[in-house]
Amino acid sequence: MDNDQAIQPAGAASVPMMATGRTTISETAVAKVAAIAARKVPGVYALGSGTGRALGALRDVVGASDLAQGVHVEVGEIQVAVDVNLVAEYGYPLTALADQVRAAVFASVNALVGLEVIEVNVEINDVHVPGLNDPKSAEKPRPAAS
Repeated sequence: MDNDQAIQPAGAASVPMMATGRTTISETAVAKVAAIAARKVPGVYALGSGTGRALGALRDVVGASDLAQGVHVEVGEIQVAVDVNLVAEYGYPLTALADQVRAAVFASVNALVGLEVIEVNVEINDVHVPGLNDPKSAEKPRPAAS
């Protein structure tokens, strides 16, 4: 291999190692990476606060979903801090869930964004109980007739 070329993934254009320039990664991009990682953790019902989820539902209706809902990031030149606000699924130990979300977000942001993750704060603001706080549905338990 020529010493002037960097190792590239298959299908990527070859870029000389001497190529210079600046890369800026937006807070929106980092927040989406973090949100996708958090949603993949079993026991995460939704991201965001009650108000944020209500606004997200309205955005979904008009086709403008916010994939980064419930995630706030602060991006520096080489570091990033992430705050995740979520609703847990009932039955999952909350501190273990927070630790799993923290690890997933840390790993994804570090690997995909390439910035040093200095902290991942997780706030669990609610617990979803299936059938209890769902929107009206046929599966919702009903009181027995007397």
